[in-house]
Amino acid sequence: MTTARLPLFPLNSVLFPGLVLPLNVFEERYRAMMRELLKTPEDEPRRFAVVAIRDGHEVAPSAPGMPDPTAVPERGPAAGFGTDPARALHKIGCVADAATIRERADGTFEVLATGTTRVRLLSVDASGPYLTAELEPLAEEPGEEAGALAEGVLRAFQQYQKRLAGARERSLSTGAELPDEPSVVSYLVAAAMMLDTPTKQRLLQAPDTASRLKDELTLLRAETAIIRNLPSLPAADLTLGPTSLN
Repeated sequence: MTTARLPLFPLNSVLFPGLVLPLNVFEERYRAMMRELLKTPEDEPRRFAVVAIRDGHEVAPSAPGMPDPTAVPERGPAAGFGTDPARALHKIGCVADAATIRERADGTFEVLATGTTRVRLLSVDASGPYLTAELEPLAEEPGEEAGALAEGVLRAFQQYQKRLAGARERSLSTGAELPDEPSVVSYLVAAAMMLDTPTKQRLLQAPDTASRLKDELTLLRAETAIIRNLPSLPAADLTLGPTSLN
């Protein structure tokens, strides 16, 4: 089994292969991570792993608060994740390749990364200035009838977009702009749908592309039906994702 050890960046969101991840890095543990990544030559990948948080806080408390106003704020690489960080994180994540790491004058960083491959979290090390993890890459198996399922998902996704566009009758994307590779379709739709983190995590860790597409088809039909019956639901731009507070 081939494994790799990479810096670990827990987030309150799910990163999918092929999707862009903008980050605003201000906590010291993640600033240390970016300083280390900057030591990697520009012609080599600057990789770190992103995993969704199951139980914990993306940003560690930085000041005493309730219920104990005298409490000492948590610090260190595992702050916010308890004594065993691995238990606070989902086991399937995604490797990110940082195309841009720009340090600001105040020492914070602006980062633009792209998801590349899924990985399984084997262990977490909190002994350094930031979390690192031993990771096992996960192959993307197509499954049965992935191509036909992808076509169905694309049609359902376009209907979903039109419903979200609402009274303006503006589609947020056109068929010409959408991919036809089943695995790419499955990740794009998973990232673009307005779903909670546990559902997105379920899609990320699907055993194969076909299984993910089947789940998405069910979700798209259900969400579209809900939107159809809630005409006052505000439209949302699915091409834009939130920037992490970190």
